[in-house]
Amino acid sequence: MDYSQTAQAILNAVGGSKNIQSVTNCATRLRFDLVDDQKVQEATLRQIDGVIDINKSGAQYQVIIGPDVGNVMAALNNLLGDTNNNKTSATAKNQHSLMDRFFDAISGIFTPIIPMLTAAGMLKALLVLLKFAGILTEKAPSYQFLSFVSDSGFYFLPIFVAVSTAMKLKTNVFLAGMVGAALIHPNFVALVTKGASISLFGLKIPNVTYQSSVIPSILAIWFMSYVEKFADRISPKVIKFLMKPLVTLIIVIPFTFFLFGPLGSFIGNILAGFFEFLNQHIPWLVSTLMGALFPLLVMTGMHWSFTPIIVQSYATYNYEAIMGPGSFVSNICQGAAALAVALKSKELKMKEIASSAGVTALLGVTEPALFGVTLKVKNVLYCVMAGGAVGGLYSGLNGVVRYTAGTPGLASFAVFIGKNPLNIVNAFISVGIGFVVTFALTWFFAKTDPKPEVKTVGGTSTAKEPSTTPANKTISLNKPQVINSPLAGEVVALNEVPDPTFAKGLMGPGVAIKPEAGLVNAPFSGKVTMLFETKHAIGLTSEQGIEILIHLGLDTVELKGEGFESLVKQGDQVVLGQPLIKFDQKLIESKHYNCITPIILTNFDKNKMKLTITAKNKVNKDDELLKVSVK
Repeated sequence: MDYSQTAQAILNAVGGSKNIQSVTNCATRLRFDLVDDQKVQEATLRQIDGVIDINKSGAQYQVIIGPDVGNVMAALNNLLGDTNNNKTSATAKNQHSLMDRFFDAISGIFTPIIPMLTAAGMLKALLVLLKFAGILTEKAPSYQFLSFVSDSGFYFLPIFVAVSTAMKLKTNVFLAGMVGAALIHPNFVALVTKGASISLFGLKIPNVTYQSSVIPSILAIWFMSYVEKFADRISPKVIKFLMKPLVTLIIVIPFTFFLFGPLGSFIGNILAGFFEFLNQHIPWLVSTLMGALFPLLVMTGMHWSFTPIIVQSYATYNYEAIMGPGSFVSNICQGAAALAVALKSKELKMKEIASSAGVTALLGVTEPALFGVTLKVKNVLYCVMAGGAVGGLYSGLNGVVRYTAGTPGLASFAVFIGKNPLNIVNAFISVGIGFVVTFALTWFFAKTDPKPEVKTVGGTSTAKEPSTTPANKTISLNKPQVINSPLAGEVVALNEVPDPTFAKGLMGPGVAIKPEAGLVNAPFSGKVTMLFETKHAIGLTSEQGIEILIHLGLDTVELKGEGFESLVKQGDQVVLGQPLIKFDQKLIESKHYNCITPIILTNFDKNKMKLTITAKNKVNKDDELLKVSVK
């Protein structure tokens, strides 16, 4: 994958840098906050090399990349420069529901700090393994050093969350960091621990500690985002540099310690206590539901809503049983389903996708399996949910918990190693049950060879659907198939077309023409097998069975037929040189669309066929452009 080219194609498809409020990434996907959703070319996005699928979750457009997402994000940041810090427009905010904005805010806050939480959690897990193996003891200097390093990620969480919230809400990150730091200042913590009376201007501050808490920081910085604007308005320009941060801090700090801190701590404790109550009295319920519904939570982005609760549970109980056990089972079930599809499917491409996605899912990254297999192959999602429910039920009945943060997969199984030595054993039994149930159900009930998928380029269907498949599917090259140029103009190599789908030959080999006149003629005698409502693309099949696609311009589907006139209809028989489509080239170019026209062989077999492209730099409409012959 060319990361720069992929990033540029994605940037173009989401409407360009001016349409991006902000973009972040998690382990597998780019997460876009956009100004105008209507500018997104979803079909084009799905066809870009390296893009597995797209998903709209709340107010976010998510582009699923897989493990290479970090490289694509880096390339995208190079293209965006400082524009990734654009201010959110009021129009963009108002076009989404309150629930959409809530999920968008939660994911935007926690996505940047997930690597830190993962690193801290995995370091804790590594220490458990070293202790279990007898390499280090708890009294060893190395163990103690690495222990406080790993603890720092959770201890200073109020600061990290405050900074991340400020980044999301476009307020000052350093003032936010100061608010978060004040919540866990050693002197404050020491006074609270001693039970000392702490007051501000005669008002007693509640004795609450905030180490490892998240909700107080979120509430405080949300309040600060409004206070800072107020401070900006009332501060004279001459002293704004001094007055604005001071006014902001003077207002925010008392509200934080008197209101938002205690309130956030109370909410966090209530939520953690509620799930702890469920685990104590209905131990099978949470893991069963999470095992069954986790794919749906990931699809919609709702899994982010559990993050504050999970982190609070770690802080309160030193473990969590809310998401970890059930999501571990669910991810393994995703892998089982994908591997079953890989073994059962007769389609080579599906075998390749499913086998790779299956291994990735077993390691904890499920988006390739979820969007590339589970949602595309009939009945597989139900098999994954059933296996997840059964495995989650066993996990809940046996009290499996996750002792620290980490991606739920075999690569991070150590997060289930803790005080209870049977915890990791039961965790493995639960995922083993889920794997077997899912694999068996997928094998017997899933339709692993789905119906032909409609591919798209520039937002328009270009695949052969059943209704448009030519009657003669057999290619009979008893003599070379000559394909004349359907247009007069300059010949351009396909890899120079400024569209990655065409340039990389994803639709097939061919060539492109920069047209000089607005008329498309039949390049051979045959049949019109595809003609789109927008008239900007036409598919033809020759008498020998060669299929070609003539795509007039790039992204011209957005014109919705304006400037195009069809002279034939789908199903018509045509003869060599017969006019097919008229188009107004000046009109199209005046609307800033590129008229370069790719001419693609959509059923070319590179193992059996040889393609010869004209050596001319310019061609007339009846000149030989391509020749297909048997190798």
